[in-house]
Amino acid sequence: MKKFLLPLLFLFLFLLESMFAQYAPPEFFGRNYILAPHFLFGGILFLAIYAGRKYGIIYAAIFGLLFDIVWIEIIGIYFFLFPFITYLISKIMHILQTNIVVAFFVSIVGIALLELGVYEMNFLIHITTLEFMSFLKLRFYPTLILNAAFLIIAAYPLKRHFESFSEGLRDE
Repeated sequence: MKKFLLPLLFLFLFLLESMFAQYAPPEFFGRNYILAPHFLFGGILFLAIYAGRKYGIIYAAIFGLLFDIVWIEIIGIYFFLFPFITYLISKIMHILQTNIVVAFFVSIVGIALLELGVYEMNFLIHITTLEFMSFLKLRFYPTLILNAAFLIIAAYPLKRHFESFSEGLRDE
């Protein structure tokens, strides 16, 4: 039963992202900000930090491909960026001290890299015509604030779950 909890957690985060995107009001604070929830990716980064790089990259590849298949016209953007950024973040965490505050800030950096990578890819292949400064104001900063709020709420439960998952792997 325990081995099904991790995929179910990530499936729940995947569905939570889509529900948030669908039901969030289009206007926040009197402006039309674009809020992109990356709850799933934040969870994957916490998995890589607390349970190990191998599991983080595997889940990043699986859910990156799933994300591309379900939501994106071009298969490959998230399938490449999820594992790549997860790998970078796990390498950074080998240098830094692994505590929840550092994990929070490093995860925000990972989400920022994901947003910038997706924007640049979409800009290069002419899917978006949004200028970079407009992108920063309308999507990048609001997205980071939204995901930071989610990680503040979910960081401790995710940390505890992934640490117990990691301990369970060592016991087997």
